[in-house]
Amino acid sequence: MSANAPAHPASGADRFFAESPTPGPRGLLIAGTRSGCGKTSVSLGIMAALARRGLDVRPFKAGPDFIDPLHHGAAAGRPSHNLDGWMLTRDCVRGIFSRGARGGDAAVVEGVMGLFDGASGRDESGSSAQLAKWLGLPVLLVADASSLARSAAALVGGYARFDPDLRFAGVVLNRVGSARHEELLREALESVPELPLLGCLPRAQGLELPSRHLGLVTPDFPAQGAGRRNASERGNSDAGQEWDAGVYGRLADWVEAHLDLDALLAGLPGLKPARRDAEPEGAGTTGKVRLGVARDEAFCFCYAENLRLLERAGAEIVFFSPLRETRLPFGLHGLYLPGGYPELHADKLEANASMRDDVRSFCAAGRPVYAECGGFLYLLAELGEAGVGPTRAMCGVYPGRAVMRDRFRALGYREARLTLDTPLGRAGSIARGHEFHYSELDGEPGGRSAYAVADRLGRRTEAGGWLAGPGGNVLGSYVHLHFGSNPLLAEVFVRRCAGNDA
Repeated sequence: MSANAPAHPASGADRFFAESPTPGPRGLLIAGTRSGCGKTSVSLGIMAALARRGLDVRPFKAGPDFIDPLHHGAAAGRPSHNLDGWMLTRDCVRGIFSRGARGGDAAVVEGVMGLFDGASGRDESGSSAQLAKWLGLPVLLVADASSLARSAAALVGGYARFDPDLRFAGVVLNRVGSARHEELLREALESVPELPLLGCLPRAQGLELPSRHLGLVTPDFPAQGAGRRNASERGNSDAGQEWDAGVYGRLADWVEAHLDLDALLAGLPGLKPARRDAEPEGAGTTGKVRLGVARDEAFCFCYAENLRLLERAGAEIVFFSPLRETRLPFGLHGLYLPGGYPELHADKLEANASMRDDVRSFCAAGRPVYAECGGFLYLLAELGEAGVGPTRAMCGVYPGRAVMRDRFRALGYREARLTLDTPLGRAGSIARGHEFHYSELDGEPGGRSAYAVADRLGRRTEAGGWLAGPGGNVLGSYVHLHFGSNPLLAEVFVRRCAGNDA
């Protein structure tokens, strides 16, 4: 498809794709008027419909979200990459996008919150609008049309005219109630000619995406590499929420029946392939470092760019499941325990005593270990739910315990400055990330405090990082760091795993 993409005018200085006679994928950012308007359902439907047509779809997610990218991978058959204008620089975002889009037919970015919502109420930092301009992508606007008729034109027109530097591919109206409702909406949108109406999506049964704390229920967990699902692993049934993988096909049917995909594709720019990365190679290591990375339904919140940077620094990523495997993989030099849902699988994690013993012994042996949020909870002595049932034994690397609450305890962007030398870097190193969790520590976790953490406005937060193990070889924290904000983190960690001073 991309080889026949029509010519499209460049979008000025923010057009970053290099001039080339060979067009790359067609690009699109799907944004909503607000959170909850159906943006994710529309995005998944478009991704699945394009993939079903035989197109190589490259998905991306605006913002720090971990769960939507898992659904992207299941719908598109390719891993999804996070793009964030607050955690990352413009050059870093462009690099992630160009690498992820290269070789594909369609690059589809799902936005975050409303189109203009981000880290600030005063500017576009961290917003979908900022990303669209950084990447030279047109915006497909999704609006919830329930209980609206002519007012839909005022809503859509306001978005179309708010920022004259944005380009739009069109608008999709969601949750349309009837044929008469659609007729009224189409009449109203005639007054907003700058945004062609590409579809009116009806309310439909069987398309709901079930939610729980932290967001949508995760899909059947993807196998290593590219969003492929492992049919033998039905992990969400453990949490009482069996995932229905057929929803992606139904979303594709819904989109194809009510959205003019051909018109949408015809109006998208054929993005020119970017020049090959000019980023420097990592410092490397003497031989391959085998880095164990926890990956299953309990530990599935990990930025794809973090793994890429670790591999670039010389790590061989070895995935393992603390839920199903009884021992750590052989010959590991370090461990990375990402976040996820350990609280939903606490019984199984506790029952797998041999794995917990292995992890505890690995930490006690002085090898580098990095754990964030759910991975950090796994390294505590106990995990429980406030006032409900017994606590569950975890690995006991930290002597503290955590309890689950019924409301989130922290949410927002974070900047962490290392106050001590850690497996990720020396004191003074700075990185950015995000914090979102329902659990809280019941007292101090144990270990030495190693972070000074501030929110996006520079205000000190209670979040921290703690060192444990002989010589402080274990670093645990509630903050999910994006290594793209400071690629030296990956290089230092891999060198430490190789036994080299960093």
